[in-house]
Amino acid sequence: MNSDANPEQDAQCVIWRFCDGKRRHENQSAGLIEALADRYPVIVHRVALPKSLPPPSKRQSVHDNPTLIIGAGHATHLPMLRARRTHGGRIVVLMRPTLPRRCFDLCIVPEHDGLRARADTLISRGVLNRVRPGARRAPNEGLMLLGGPSRHHDWNDTQILDQIAIIAASRAHIRWQLASSRRTPATLLSALNDRELGNVDVVPVAAVDPNWLPARLAVAAEVWVSADSVSMVYEALSGGAGVGVIEVAAHPRRLRTTPDRVLAGLNTLIEQKLVTCFGTWDRIQPLAAAAQPLAEAQRCAAWISEHWLGKSP
Repeated sequence: MNSDANPEQDAQCVIWRFCDGKRRHENQSAGLIEALADRYPVIVHRVALPKSLPPPSKRQSVHDNPTLIIGAGHATHLPMLRARRTHGGRIVVLMRPTLPRRCFDLCIVPEHDGLRARADTLISRGVLNRVRPGARRAPNEGLMLLGGPSRHHDWNDTQILDQIAIIAASRAHIRWQLASSRRTPATLLSALNDRELGNVDVVPVAAVDPNWLPARLAVAAEVWVSADSVSMVYEALSGGAGVGVIEVAAHPRRLRTTPDRVLAGLNTLIEQKLVTCFGTWDRIQPLAAAAQPLAEAQRCAAWISEHWLGKSP
């Protein structure tokens, strides 16, 4: 990706990337833009909401206006529409939008949102992300990725800790890095330290930058993700490792109401044997990797490039 390219160069794609400050949303747009940059020269202007649009360049050029306007998060919808009305370009929204889909040029929507594909809608497996498989995998490196309590899941520290201990003991030759999230209870991390698992290193969420997880997922041989963190399950599948799911019980109140589409999507991954559930895992065997890593950002970038930018690989 090149934000300092010569604006007079032909065949460049100017991208206005609308960001609402939420890491999970910015991760999606970054993944798509990085995949586009593999195919096409791009110039990226980051528009941090609620700030104003990028100022005009000192060298006025057609390249000052956007080719693509990309964003995730409901807060980006109206600003992107205003930008298109004033400056032109095509809007790509990375979610099921609040407004009618016809308002946007392209919607990239995770399959668990229940929409059907059509001319202005691509359906993705999970949300887009930045993760790509590395050239070589480290057989003795593993990751455990934990979420935390949510309105969908009945989190239980002891249940999670028991599974972590069994994984660590069963795969004792692997050095595990356990990454917490903002939702991970401090009580769990304290209890984990008390268990003194010799091959598990805790990596607090405050200690990592946005590049840490993609780099680790690119090389880890095995990855376990708590079931409440479905987006990280898809990130792990994009890295190409064997992926396991640490069981977290669904919240009883959710089971009595409308079935959760995200949970249904995770169950589909389990049924298709793309991931392994802890309860059915053969502890003697390594986690089996999917035949092909997910590459949804690259697939969506290919559609945009071939239909709008006139470039095929």
